[in-house]
Amino acid sequence: MTGGPPERVRVTGPAQRRTPMPPRTAEIDDQTALGSVLMGSLLKAQLRAAALALLPLIGFAGGLPLLFHLAPGLADERLLGVPLPWLALGGLVYPFLFVLGWSYVRRAERNEQDFAELVEIVERP
Repeated sequence: MTGGPPERVRVTGPAQRRTPMPPRTAEIDDQTALGSVLMGSLLKAQLRAAALALLPLIGFAGGLPLLFHLAPGLADERLLGVPLPWLALGGLVYPFLFVLGWSYVRRAERNEQDFAELVEIVERP
């Protein structure tokens, strides 16, 4: 062997690759009137999606206690030895919340996809 030990190399992280830049959203970035209309349409669609998820939740979550209050005989009913209110809260609420959340996420993603397609159409030269 000739010479001394090999020169040290400082490794600070993995080699970075250039990632393709997403399409520029000039109308939104520049806060033009068209960009404001585009953002307003997305916000309105997302607000509508939130309302469509929140209203059934309020109706169902508020409706169960109201139902058992207005019909006290239901609270005393048992199915397979389990009180009906327990079955309603433990068996109906969670699947309802799952379906409600799943439908909200699908609706929100569809809104965002529609928005992205609309921005691409506007940005085309």
